[in-house]
Amino acid sequence: MKLNSFAVKKFFLVLFGNLLVAYAIGCIYIPNKIVGGGVSGISNVVYHTLKLAPSISMLLVNIAFALISIRHLGKKFLISSFISAAFIAFASDAFMALCPPLTTNTLLATIYGGVIYGFGIGISFASGVSTGGTDILSRFLQVVNPHIKIGRVLLIVDASVILLSLITFKNIELTLYGIIALFISTYSIDFLISSLNVSKLAFVVTDKGTEISKLLTSTSPRGVTIIDVTGAYTMDKKTLLLCALKANEIVEFQRKILEIDKNSFLIFSESQQIVGNGFRLYY
Repeated sequence: MKLNSFAVKKFFLVLFGNLLVAYAIGCIYIPNKIVGGGVSGISNVVYHTLKLAPSISMLLVNIAFALISIRHLGKKFLISSFISAAFIAFASDAFMALCPPLTTNTLLATIYGGVIYGFGIGISFASGVSTGGTDILSRFLQVVNPHIKIGRVLLIVDASVILLSLITFKNIELTLYGIIALFISTYSIDFLISSLNVSKLAFVVTDKGTEISKLLTSTSPRGVTIIDVTGAYTMDKKTLLLCALKANEIVEFQRKILEIDKNSFLIFSESQQIVGNGFRLYY
């Protein structure tokens, strides 16, 4: 049952992330000719020059990447990536046909497009699903040459696409906006992933360590580490409880402890990353 619920949750998260990406492409980037790199940037240039539907150019590029990489990345990864990429491609066309542009102000389109696009990509990545495009290319190059820096590859690819937009549109301002959009979307991806990885560490100094630890372990999925400590001022023997939590669990955690020991001393600190025992690392 847990596996099914996890699969359903993952499905809707991936769907939501892909819809955000498609909306950013179809209702923000393409109407405003903002090219922030990647396959979506290529489809943007192709659409405004050849009037070819974005879905067609995106699918063709993804097929080309898949054919190049299939021997090295395997069918499972490429199939899941291609399904996601195909959905984004056709959803972008649907948004263009059914929804008006979010804004025609280039600056606003750059900012909001970058945020929405970046969050969409970040949600998909956090769910363990690739959105295809340059992600396929970067993984392929990493397999072929493990020493290559993926960030550098993506930078070169995105810079090439942005340069293509400059040659095509002959508008330096649009190119500059595209660079800004690329930085915003990249920051949004990093911000989302790092936010998901951030957890809290709770330190509880108490006289009722055994009682509190039993309550916490029996009413939550979190474990507790018990450490014997001595107060430097009073030299009294006490118990230090160490527990890793998610941010949304702090209020209930604090309530449970204070119900047992109102005189306990609580310290909460931020942890950049916790792995194992109910905590998942997002990439």
